[in-house]
Amino acid sequence: MDRETTYNFAAGPSTLPTAVLKTAAAEMLNYNGSGMSVMEMSHRSKAYKAIFDETKERFKRLMNVPDTHEVLFLQGGGSTQFSMIPLNLMGEGGCADYAVTGNFAKIAANEAKKYGKVNIAADTSDCSHTRIPAQSELALDSGARYFYYCANNTIYGTEWKYTPDTGSVPLCCDMSSDICTRPVDFSKYAVVFAGAQKNIGPAGVTVAVVKKSLAGSELPCTPLMLSYKTMIDKDSMYNTPPCYSIYILGLVLKWIEQSGGIEAMERAKEKKSSLLYEAIDSSKLFYCPAERESRSWMNVVFRTESAELDEEFHKAAASSGFVNIKGHRLVGGMRASCYNAMPLEGVERLADFIAKFDKEH
Repeated sequence: MDRETTYNFAAGPSTLPTAVLKTAAAEMLNYNGSGMSVMEMSHRSKAYKAIFDETKERFKRLMNVPDTHEVLFLQGGGSTQFSMIPLNLMGEGGCADYAVTGNFAKIAANEAKKYGKVNIAADTSDCSHTRIPAQSELALDSGARYFYYCANNTIYGTEWKYTPDTGSVPLCCDMSSDICTRPVDFSKYAVVFAGAQKNIGPAGVTVAVVKKSLAGSELPCTPLMLSYKTMIDKDSMYNTPPCYSIYILGLVLKWIEQSGGIEAMERAKEKKSSLLYEAIDSSKLFYCPAERESRSWMNVVFRTESAELDEEFHKAAASSGFVNIKGHRLVGGMRASCYNAMPLEGVERLADFIAKFDKEH
């Protein structure tokens, strides 16, 4: 197999734009005439600071981040934010609302319980997380310091198609798997975070957009490196940041901008996932566990009625160039991720393959 005949549908780390990888390869030994790879640069150097600043400004421009919020490039993955958010925002004796609509939201809620009271505003465990609750179903606590939810559930293939209305209670959102695929009104959010390794870059860097006025009230037990105020004051450079991952992130953001921006990414994701859902819904063999109104634009989760037939599909797909199509271990089946860098051609070919497999079986 080679890159031209292989389509990586992994949920993350996921496919990157070929143009980005070619640029990175060309600059690997000598970035911009510096005689060094970005991997070798001091994060305090003028050359690297230019990369960092350009990446940050491009993200702010693409996502229309207001001056009230700071863009941070952090380490520890999205999972570190499960602790960082309550440590910084819960307050002494405080409480927070959590919507548990999947595995990662559940982990985040359990982590937050270590630092204060957690009100489960919604929990879809009873239906195996096959749906997103409606606004009317959210049991909100008016005294909550924040409302937390995960915008897209990679394991179960569901996605919030609306922004929760929580009144004056600010939102905190894990957008790891749908960041930079749609516009976001950051004025409603205290924190938005995203592990980069799905839509905007490689593993190693987490983007966090934090409302600056809410930083600085962390719990006394908050570790130095988990303080939003520390990271804001030091512009994400209290210690050495994930330099190379930030560099690749910058290249991906540039590719998004040159490809039409966030609006173009939004149109593309809807077109790609709709092709797959149509192929699945038209088949006799496959079905989607997620309710139609809650289906994810990012992660198309589907299966047959037989684990053995699922396994046969995995093998046949891989031999045909569709790799990492196997579903998460918690749910089995199949999962095809339609992130920004997945070309339309790859999705079209997979849809044809699904139809062919359905006909043969």
